Amino acid sequence: MRTRLLPLLVPLALAAIPAVRPASAAEQNAEEATLQKNAEAFVDAFHKGEAKTLAALWTADGDYTDQRGHRIKGREAIEKLFSELFSENKGLTLRINIESVRFPLSNVAIEDGTTEVKPEHGPPSRARYTIMHVRKNGHWQIESVRDAIYIPPTNYEHLRGLEWAIGDWVAESPTGEGAHLSFSWAPHQNFLINKFTQTFGDFALGEGTQWIGWDPIAKTIRAWTFETSGGFAEATWSKDGDKWITKVTSVEASKRRSCSNQKASGTAKPCFFLLSTRPGRIPSMARLKIYRF
Repeated sequence: MRTRLLPLLVPLALAAIPAVRPASAAEQNAEEATLQKNAEAFVDAFHKGEAKTLAALWTADGDYTDQRGHRIKGREAIEKLFSELFSENKGLTLRINIESVRFPLSNVAIEDGTTEVKPEHGPPSRARYTIMHVRKNGHWQIESVRDAIYIPPTNYEHLRGLEWAIGDWVAESPTGEGAHLSFSWAPHQNFLINKFTQTFGDFALGEGTQWIGWDPIAKTIRAWTFETSGGFAEATWSKDGDKWITKVTSVEASKRRSCSNQKASGTAKPCFFLLSTRPGRIPSMARLKIYRF
């Protein structure tokens, strides 16, 4: 299957973003309306498989460079690639993620972002892109498209302070309550996943999963916990010297709501202690000794 064109298709729809900075609101609205029509025309032509119409969105000597560095120049060559794409792939769908648009000149717009094109059968094709629009004779056209390998975003830099937790742990308390915990990275290191089993002595009381991630709006580490019993909890994490402080709000399946503040100390060692100032279901013990299994 020919796929080298798939990542470039969606950026054409970015023409809907104003590419100039008009002197008045009326002029800006007119530009936006024109660019929006161009974007709608592109989407319509793409779904109809009209390679010639799509190629016309480029300037006469415009070009496209794929992730491998292969460069296609000129409308005729671009039209040929679209024709081959449509003949070999049916039912394509498009999605875009615009990361930035800038205007170095009044008649030039530069866009950066990611694209996703999904065939009727099979996984989507993703890429990073840079596209340049130019305005010639009062019309906006594509001058150049550059694709690059898509690298999924990661929040590792915000979560690496918890990397010490990766692995298996056993929790014990003087009252006999405990837990088995297993921490691992989710794909792309955007979350830590904690799968746990609550115990009393040798008996398993219940299981659950906790997802720990970065909240980009609140700019804090946040965790969501779900128990097989139907209970759930949400928590925020913060660092206080060598201690981790968590503020937890939990809801049990019985509709009981509780809040607690938890402090994990000594995390740089093979074992550490977790102290909860108000016992709740997550965890249900006031003081835990947690060590590697």
